[in-house]
Amino acid sequence: MGKVLPLLALRAFTETGRTGSIKSAAETMGVTSGAVSQQIRLLEERTGVTLFRRTRYGVELTEAGAGVYPALMRAFAQIEASLATLETSTGRQTLTVSTLPSFAASWLVPRLGKFMEQNPEIEVRVEASSGLTNLHGGRVDIAIRHGLGDYPSYDVQPLIAPELVPVMCPALLASGPAIDEPSDCLAYPLLQDSDRADWRLWLTACGVEPTPEAERGTAFDDDFLLLRAAEAGQGIALVRDIYARPEIAAGRLALAINRPWPTQFAYYVLTLPENAQKPAVKLFIEWLHQEVATESM
Repeated sequence: MGKVLPLLALRAFTETGRTGSIKSAAETMGVTSGAVSQQIRLLEERTGVTLFRRTRYGVELTEAGAGVYPALMRAFAQIEASLATLETSTGRQTLTVSTLPSFAASWLVPRLGKFMEQNPEIEVRVEASSGLTNLHGGRVDIAIRHGLGDYPSYDVQPLIAPELVPVMCPALLASGPAIDEPSDCLAYPLLQDSDRADWRLWLTACGVEPTPEAERGTAFDDDFLLLRAAEAGQGIALVRDIYARPEIAAGRLALAINRPWPTQFAYYVLTLPENAQKPAVKLFIEWLHQEVATESM
């Protein structure tokens, strides 16, 4: 017990080993990829052992790293279980929720104060991550993900099925060419999703034959970034209506044209079947559904 343990470095090692990705480990820990790489490098320098090797898909454990990985995973699980026991003994409960950065910033976090006021005995920890968190590790209680609902081994509840709407800076809309038909959007720079597919699909759904311009423009891998680019007057963005509403209400964005497009994707709440009926988990999920119902009234 005399040594000072490099817990942050050990956590970076275990998360990277679990995910096979420094980027995913950084998202889980809420730090940068550079910080995770630095911690792993410090651990390797301290032990004199190479812990990972790079592959075309990410990183993988070396033989030495694989030898200690299971024990460290169990150790962190025991630490978390002990912390949960201490919190339970004082009447406090901690609930960890993993969700997408854009959903956390634009929808969940602004509403979270209501839940805390109603349930002061529950402390909520929000982790923003774009990857699908493995709930079997015991660290995350609830995950909110965007997809088609196909999440084997989890208890899955549909939450919101947003529509995509075209939005832009009010000043750009007022000073540029009029937008009376969906095809008129092509007169402006189009801000793209990471796959450059949404504009093409939206135009097709609106009866417009897409042109090469429909797939050109700056691309972003997160709706939050698309919103910021649109607010800065860089073009028109197709974003989910649940993110656009507060920005439109605040006057930071305007509808380019009122032609919402329902997609097949929705937000789902994921839990382990054995955790779905835990009081804090059940209470939080019920609150999520109440917030959605209140918003749609």
